[in-house]
Amino acid sequence: MRSSCILLIVAVASATAANQNAVEVARANPIRKVVTMLQAMQKNVEAEGERETELYDKYMCYCKSSGGDLSKSIADANTKVPQLGSDIKEAEAKNTQLKEDLKQHQVDRSAAKAAVAEATTLRAKEAGEYAKEANEAKANIAAVKGAVAALEKGMAAFLQTRGASIVQRLVQQSKDMDEDDRQALSAFLQGSTDYAPASGQITGILKTMGDEMSKGLAEATAAEQAAIQAFDQLMAAKAKEINALTAALETKMTRTGELAVEIVQMKNDLTDTEEALIQDQAFLGDMEKNCAKKSEEWQVIVQTRSEELLALADTIKVLNDDDALELFKKALLVPAPALCR
Repeated sequence: MRSSCILLIVAVASATAANQNAVEVARANPIRKVVTMLQAMQKNVEAEGERETELYDKYMCYCKSSGGDLSKSIADANTKVPQLGSDIKEAEAKNTQLKEDLKQHQVDRSAAKAAVAEATTLRAKEAGEYAKEANEAKANIAAVKGAVAALEKGMAAFLQTRGASIVQRLVQQSKDMDEDDRQALSAFLQGSTDYAPASGQITGILKTMGDEMSKGLAEATAAEQAAIQAFDQLMAAKAKEINALTAALETKMTRTGELAVEIVQMKNDLTDTEEALIQDQAFLGDMEKNCAKKSEEWQVIVQTRSEELLALADTIKVLNDDDALELFKKALLVPAPALCR
């Protein structure tokens, strides 16, 4: 069809040339003008083809590069989505465990503080009891020592002193004293004349009593010192435990807060990634259809342009033929036929 149009143009040009005056016919062959016009048309078609080819190449480059980028983005998202899901589950499990640890740490710290309070109360009670016992023991030991010193000096008036009353009470309360010694001391302290004040028997019993009370006080003092040491060790251990639990609580509370934020961020990232994946897949599908359609259309355009260029080339070749030129020269000398009726 394009060839027919070209031939029509040639005919019209020839007819127009035939109507020109004879001087112009002699000066230039109008067929050359037609050939020049066809050659210009050929160049325009080729230039248009180059421009369209450049645009098509750019479009196809976009299809390839964008398609590759989208395919990579989709592949990355397909890898990222399950990984994010796994990371979220792992983070939630860790956070759950941290919260359980925090509960246990709080229970343990409360128990440690309660143990400290209980031990402190008990220690205060034991210290008070020791102080009372020690004071009484010291007073009793002093009374016994005073009685021994007085008896050794032959001071019969000792029996009328407060010290004698104290010693008499101690004799009655003593559970470890030999019964014979108890009776001898009781009889002496009650004023019996069977025992001389400076009697070695009485002073001996009193000295033994004093030694036993001193020993008991020493043992009580040693027990008190041991109790103090044990208490101090317990307080140090509990303080260390409480400090460790407090540090663990602070660390894990901070970590559980961070994990909560990370979980929210990962969930948002997962949602965004899933949405982007759906959009990328849809866009890639549309782009592939559009690119395929463009490629099909381009094949038609290329085919059509090739046919046009071939028709132009054939026409130019025909017009440039010597026989054709001679024929057209003769045709110029006769009136041109009507093209249409």
